[in-house]
Amino acid sequence: MMNDRKERMDERESSIEESEKEGGLQVESDAEASPDAISTEVDELRAELDTLNDRHLRLAAEFDNYRKRNDRDRQSLASRLQVELVRPLLDVLDDLERVVASASEGDGESLAEGARLVEKKFRAVLETAGLESLDAEGRPFDPEVMEALMTVPTADPDEDDRVADVFQKGYRFSGTLVRPARVRVLKYDESTGD
Repeated sequence: MMNDRKERMDERESSIEESEKEGGLQVESDAEASPDAISTEVDELRAELDTLNDRHLRLAAEFDNYRKRNDRDRQSLASRLQVELVRPLLDVLDDLERVVASASEGDGESLAEGARLVEKKFRAVLETAGLESLDAEGRPFDPEVMEALMTVPTADPDEDDRVADVFQKGYRFSGTLVRPARVRVLKYDESTGD
């Protein structure tokens, strides 16, 4: 149907070009200009338009369904990932409850030992999930992963812009910075050497 229409349009264009070359317009033949032919062509074009509209509506509906399915899948994946993160933390929570219970019965040393064990276990769970702590002390200051809270003067120029000490550790999770290390930075000052 589309090919027939295209062929008719090509024929008309070529006949118009020929008539322009000859110096005048040609009047279409009576058979081509008859109301029945025009009516038939209009019906064909309407049928083609209906087909294209139907195809467009189906594609739009398919895309909308795809988008909704994709959103549901992403939400489901996020929920599963959160469950996978929380599950190992429950063991740490159980250990904390045991430490609190034993603190009321025992001495301070056993409480401190229990807290160290829980911290170690908690850190191991987070590291397994992808958490890494940023080792900042003594390293050159890096504003990408560190936040300078204050500076301390130093007489040694080699220590300029080095981290003196860490107030709060910084962390990355799977390569993404979660929290910068909050540090105190050494700054070279000639007057401190005197």
